[in-house]
Amino acid sequence: MSEAGASGSSGRRGVVLGGGGVTGIAWMTGMLAGLLEEGVDLSGADLVVGTSAGSAVGAQLTTGLDLPELLERQLAPVEPGAPYAVLGTRVLLGFGWAMLRSRGDLEGFGRRLGQWSVDRAAAGKLPSLEERYAAIRSRLPVQEWPAPGRLVVTAVDADTGELRTFDGSDDVPLVDAVAASCAVPGVYPPVPIGGRRYVDGGARSTANADLAASCAKVVALTPIPRAAGPMKSAQAQLGGKPSVIIAPDEGARAAIGKNVLDPAARPGSAREGLRQGRAAAAEVGGLWG
Repeated sequence: MSEAGASGSSGRRGVVLGGGGVTGIAWMTGMLAGLLEEGVDLSGADLVVGTSAGSAVGAQLTTGLDLPELLERQLAPVEPGAPYAVLGTRVLLGFGWAMLRSRGDLEGFGRRLGQWSVDRAAAGKLPSLEERYAAIRSRLPVQEWPAPGRLVVTAVDADTGELRTFDGSDDVPLVDAVAASCAVPGVYPPVPIGGRRYVDGGARSTANADLAASCAKVVALTPIPRAAGPMKSAQAQLGGKPSVIIAPDEGARAAIGKNVLDPAARPGSAREGLRQGRAAAAEVGGLWG
């Protein structure tokens, strides 16, 4: 689905890349490649906001990597029996418990999710930090920040529930920032940075599109467009700002399947993103200019 506002004629252009697991990375990569094939190049954005899966794609987009090559990586066959995580019943119950206890308090929701994830990691129920860093490094061929402030990576403080953004203006390595943004509560361990522990930026919003409020026009790719409880959708966060917001259509949702962390669904998700990107090029190009 998508929604477009009236196009602004000047000013900064922003791209918002939302959370969505390994299939979200594949779908967004396909979207960006499909748009590029039709002459719409989002890599020239003045600001890219990346949350969870979007932080990895945003890092790739802003560090000058070749989109067709990135797409080929997503389309490559997945080795049979490759290990993967599952957003299973236990994790979904943990999210539901945190939401009910928080009673509309967004930071309370993030804090409860964060503490629950800290406890699961301490009990040895989550992968090690070393495993997670290895996975994140494999997704980032270039591991240096782009120009400070051009890429904003989101995470949530596991102890306070507060939003934390990383943009290359401090000493936090890009790999650490992306690992924190991708630390799905209850699935992957919280990431320590500067004496604090951080979990997935999706614990505040699957898109965090309000961080692009300084831009005159915004394109948002949202693998998980829905919002629940105190969280807001990208559409609500952007309000009436000139924007195009795109989520997986019916064909893409079928390819993604029920487990967004399943690498077996990655090639199909990338192909559907490529198709959807080509189809959306006229709409996006009309806004982007």
